Amino acid sequence: MEYVFATNNKGKIKEINAVFGEKGITVKTPGDYGLDFNPEETGLTFTENAVIKAKACAEQVKKPFVFLADDSGLCVDALDGAPGVFSARWLGEDTPYTEKNNKLIEMLADVPAEKRTARFVCAIAAVLPDGRVFTSTANMEGQIAYAARGENGFGYDCLFYLPEYGMNSAELSPEVKNKISHRAKALLQLISLFKTSS
Repeated sequence: MEYVFATNNKGKIKEINAVFGEKGITVKTPGDYGLDFNPEETGLTFTENAVIKAKACAEQVKKPFVFLADDSGLCVDALDGAPGVFSARWLGEDTPYTEKNNKLIEMLADVPAEKRTARFVCAIAAVLPDGRVFTSTANMEGQIAYAARGENGFGYDCLFYLPEYGMNSAELSPEVKNKISHRAKALLQLISLFKTSS
């Protein structure tokens, strides 16, 4: 069975291949089929957007593969869950994450440590060749740091502090992150769903 993950995000692809590679699964992307994949994300939840993207990819590739897609983002409690489902488009779709992270630091400047709680949320959808749709959702809990640190990861990783590790997500080794991240947990849940349904 061939697996296609509906994303152009290189950081996501790297994480996905690391997790699936341990299961002996090779994952391709729309780019491998010459597709410029950029569906409109009109869902109100992470799960709705993941399903939209997985179905859109299946319609474009038109092959009996398993089509996967995720929608993920950062939810900050002190900002009533923002940026949430708009994480990638927050402050503008083409705005660099350095600017987004700096804006978060600015907005939370006066928020004390105990109220800087946040989580990364990842919803993953799978559309199977027989039309069945599976979804899974997982979180990674943490806090918003006072300053960006770390060179690993992407997006908001450099600002996401994990108290149990004493460092930001972008300071973790890829091996550690791929065991504890919201995306890794959601992917592993989805693999379990495949096994129990087959």
